[in-house]
Amino acid sequence: MDASQLAERVREYEELEAALADPGIHADQDRVRKLGRRYAELTPVIRTMRELDTAREDLEAARELAREDETFAAEADELARRIPELQARLTELLLPRDPHDGADVVLEVKSGEGGEESALFAGDLLRMYLRYAERHGWKSEILDATDSDLGGVKDATVVIKSTGSDPDGVWARLKWEGGVHRVQRVPVTESQGRIHTSAAGVLVYPEAEEAAELGEIPDKDLRVDVYRSSGKGGQSVNTTDSAVRITHLPTGIVVSCQNERSQLQNKARAMQVLRARLLALAEEEAAARASDARRSQIRTVDRSERVRTYNFPENRISDHRVGYKAHNLDAVLEGDLDGVLDALIAADRAERMAAQQSG
Repeated sequence: MDASQLAERVREYEELEAALADPGIHADQDRVRKLGRRYAELTPVIRTMRELDTAREDLEAARELAREDETFAAEADELARRIPELQARLTELLLPRDPHDGADVVLEVKSGEGGEESALFAGDLLRMYLRYAERHGWKSEILDATDSDLGGVKDATVVIKSTGSDPDGVWARLKWEGGVHRVQRVPVTESQGRIHTSAAGVLVYPEAEEAAELGEIPDKDLRVDVYRSSGKGGQSVNTTDSAVRITHLPTGIVVSCQNERSQLQNKARAMQVLRARLLALAEEEAAARASDARRSQIRTVDRSERVRTYNFPENRISDHRVGYKAHNLDAVLEGDLDGVLDALIAADRAERMAAQQSG
């Protein structure tokens, strides 16, 4: 990035600082949150730029003083070592970001092959994500869930929202979760003590914050069905048709919501999920059209892609994309996901650094 582009970052940062200091802007909390995230994103960039400028000035001064006093030579050597470190940090901070990194997410968990055992594992995954959200101080809300007879989850949809203006929000951490998660353990339904393998699918999308991201969805493209909410085993739990299922006819995407009390609320929630799924689909298609060689910022959720294995007998979790292994599965299922997610983020950062250097 050349000097003029760096100067543009400084100008934007100063404008954001001034805007956020204006008491009048705080009447619009959505705008404050958006500006706050961008300000938080730029802060480490500007801080590193300033540290680098100061180090260069100090190095020049130390070298000049060292000509007259050798005691300054050690300081000059230390600054000379520090400058490349700051340059590398700045290069990393200036890597192109996923524009949705600060976004909230819609996450779906679906049982797969394996019957009740798959549904029980899907329930374990759902609880894992809810506990992870709780650890990070995020808000989570289950919009729709269908339980199995043994207390598992056939499918569930949850919205997870951050509560601050951190530029690395929920999507920055959980976007790696899409795909097939495999479990190896002795099912509760197994009488012979044999280890079985089953799987559940996870799909995750950045939440579409504004209608402008997609434009209006025409009513003619939607089929809306209403039905009674159900509990375990499909048993009806109320006497009114408050649950809503929306089918997007052009794409065949189906979403449903039954956890709100009124039909109107459930429809609004279902539309929220539909927008997130349509946004993800549009961006995946745009990325594919742009270039097969360019790595998509949005992971394609390929249901056939096995991303992770949870081995209960060995208390082991393995992520097959980056070769990560750890024997703390019990802690992971309690929401301690940061180890595996940090490994995925580090691998992605290294890949983007290599792509930038080769390009």
